[in-house]
Amino acid sequence: MKNLELAKIFNEIADILEIQDIQWKPQAYRKAASSIASLSIDIEKIYKKSGLKGLDSIPGVGKHLALKIEEYLKTGKIKAYKQLKKKVPIDLAELTHIEFLGPKKAKRLYKELKIKNIKDLEKAAKAGKIAKLSGFGEKSQQDILEGLGMYKLGKKRALLNIALPIAKEIIQSLNKLKEVKSAEYVGSLRRMKETVRDIDILVISNKPKKVIQTFTSLDNVKKVLAKGPTKASVVLKNNMHSDLRVLKPEEKGAGLLYFIGSKEHNIALRKIAIEKGYKLSEYGLFSRNTGKRIPGTSEKDIYKALSLKYIPPELRENQGEIEAAKKGKIPTLISIKDIKGDFHVHSKWSDGSDSIKDLATTAKKLGYQYLCISDHSKSEKIANGLSESNLLKQIKLIKKLNKNFRGFKLLAGSEVDILADGSLDYPEKILKQLDIVIGSIHSRFKSSKQEMTKRICTALENKHLNILGHPTGRLINQRKPYNLDLDQVFKVALENKKHLELNAFPNRLDLSDTNLKEAIELGLKISIGTDAHSKDQMNYMKFGVATARRGWCQKNHILNTFTLKQLPKYFKKL
Repeated sequence: MKNLELAKIFNEIADILEIQDIQWKPQAYRKAASSIASLSIDIEKIYKKSGLKGLDSIPGVGKHLALKIEEYLKTGKIKAYKQLKKKVPIDLAELTHIEFLGPKKAKRLYKELKIKNIKDLEKAAKAGKIAKLSGFGEKSQQDILEGLGMYKLGKKRALLNIALPIAKEIIQSLNKLKEVKSAEYVGSLRRMKETVRDIDILVISNKPKKVIQTFTSLDNVKKVLAKGPTKASVVLKNNMHSDLRVLKPEEKGAGLLYFIGSKEHNIALRKIAIEKGYKLSEYGLFSRNTGKRIPGTSEKDIYKALSLKYIPPELRENQGEIEAAKKGKIPTLISIKDIKGDFHVHSKWSDGSDSIKDLATTAKKLGYQYLCISDHSKSEKIANGLSESNLLKQIKLIKKLNKNFRGFKLLAGSEVDILADGSLDYPEKILKQLDIVIGSIHSRFKSSKQEMTKRICTALENKHLNILGHPTGRLINQRKPYNLDLDQVFKVALENKKHLELNAFPNRLDLSDTNLKEAIELGLKISIGTDAHSKDQMNYMKFGVATARRGWCQKNHILNTFTLKQLPKYFKKL
């Protein structure tokens, strides 16, 4: 898919224009980049089907940027982009990935220390040169070093929204072969871990040669690392590795178990197999005495032979699932089919790309009963946060739109900033008019543990707050969680009957799976919000559900599974 490539280019153009002190163009490029990155279909397919008109219809793109997209799709280049890069000899795509560095700071580092790239930045920071610059200091230098560590981790492991579409594209190509009985992605991606290092593919076929040849010749392959009779390894164009393994039909069940993992889960299974007189490998389950294969070609067959209840891939981390399976107590996990609505979506009133009406239409197509519009509050000026008067106008519009719906309701919400003292960004007279209030931290991330904990707990004691948004504030591969006493936050949330968000945006997934498990064991309810900034990003719900499954969540733990009629029990103003 060219979507991510174009989004990256448009974001870098925005950075360069910002360095050049051009006022409005950077925002236009960033908005287009966000829309393109969140498209649920390949931008090339949009162009082939509808040409420039189709590109122009993408939120935030317009005719001018549509021509640049067309140029890239036809030639693989954008002339204006190459010319801009020549004017700024800095690798902005790398440098601005460091959380504490924006385009203007990167420009200053270049002017004063000749820092052009990540390598130069790390060298200067380790030598203590950045701390000597006015406006930076020791703390900024330490923040940059911490950001460099996160950046290196991000280079090794990809987010789910990047890895999953690529894996599905590979699977789709392989499943077209008549020689292929089935093709599935396995490994950590199948377990839906929040980041993945490689894309592992398992194919079932009696004719592996054709499968191997097709896999190593895919358009997305940059370099072939290994190519054998039943195995192959390649580097993809985005520099991720992908490994392929081909097994026979009778080996499928054991093969899936082995290659899905985790390693720790597999070790535990092999121990159980030995205790029962079996030998378990990727090729099957065999009697240790006779060497005979135990009948069964599915994962469920293997688990059954080992006297275990089937364990979903998301739980296979050797974190108590084996013991639960022995007792037949594996929970029935939440599924995407259980979702009745989304509690956290942004419209074009703040920093989203789509109208409230378009978001509602998308929600109805997804089969939802409700959708909460939760644009940013007034202090979030960078996100075009709503003034009090604009929020009141939005509430009025939502009420008007609701008159036209049957079996569906828009909820008037807001993602309200939790200010430094723990108060909320709107006065009581405004907050009480909202159906749902999500309180979130968007500033002072480096506060002490005591300060941050007190700030959040104070907000949780506010009678108008319903949901604590992205509770730990982490950005995967970019920013660590706040220094926070999460146990105390859980305690105060429980005492005040507040709910915690599982933010489904792929670089957040906050709360994490381990935090979720702890929260639900305490009796807290979880709200999944996509934090979508476009209608396509509402599909990020699948990442929230996957994380909830990894956190052992069942339907009754997740507010989104309740019907519209059931919600007033948890949100009193509905």
